[in-house]
Amino acid sequence: MADSAWAPDKAVFTAASDHTRHTALVRVTHWITAICFLALLVTGAEIVISHPRFYWGETGNVLTAPLFKLPIPASRRLVQTGYGYVLPDQNGWSRALHFQAAWALVFTGALYLTFGLLSWHFAKNLLPRKADLSPRTLATMIGSHLRSVRQDPGDGSSYNPLQKLSYVLVIFVLFPLVIWTGLAMSPAFVSAFPGTVTLLGGQQSARTIHFFVSLALLLFLVIHIAMIYVAGFKSRVVAMITGRTATHQEHI
Repeated sequence: MADSAWAPDKAVFTAASDHTRHTALVRVTHWITAICFLALLVTGAEIVISHPRFYWGETGNVLTAPLFKLPIPASRRLVQTGYGYVLPDQNGWSRALHFQAAWALVFTGALYLTFGLLSWHFAKNLLPRKADLSPRTLATMIGSHLRSVRQDPGDGSSYNPLQKLSYVLVIFVLFPLVIWTGLAMSPAFVSAFPGTVTLLGGQQSARTIHFFVSLALLLFLVIHIAMIYVAGFKSRVVAMITGRTATHQEHI
């Protein structure tokens, strides 16, 4: 009786409990990818500034009519942008760092894909179920996701259908496409595998596609960070660092 009198009632009180959220390899590859992507964004912006005009096909230069051009000044005097000045040329170091960060991202992505396939991480955690792809589910997915985030910011034990779809799109479509189009702009790679650029319509086509896919990844990043902030920035970041998330229920 003494034990029952002093022991906490599990139905009334539950101590803080830890739940596995991310494995060590997922956390390591996540942060390496984040660093590489940030480096690619900065250096990619510098590369675009050197020639903020985009073409379609195999060739394109200052004497060629562009498919479209960005309304920004350039860092090269030969590129006519309508501005009366040019920006400092940072094209040298930016291309070198862009190349290095891209290969680091390729190797990190290959490691993550290998782990995800061998451990069934994708099948268990990321691939949406058939019911998640029904028109009714897709129509209500965004609203339901926002409501669940606001109501239960501390929970992070699973992914909802909207998260699964966005992660699958990024991992299996956008990242492979941005890597493919990036390699298609490399003369050394294209000389060894010419079909990779032919399928895209030419090197300038690859550059244009690369630009739009990068914008899509940047949009995903902005939304991703915004949703983390809404759901509980500290708890989500801690979970991605330590791999665990704690849930707490107060003594009623």
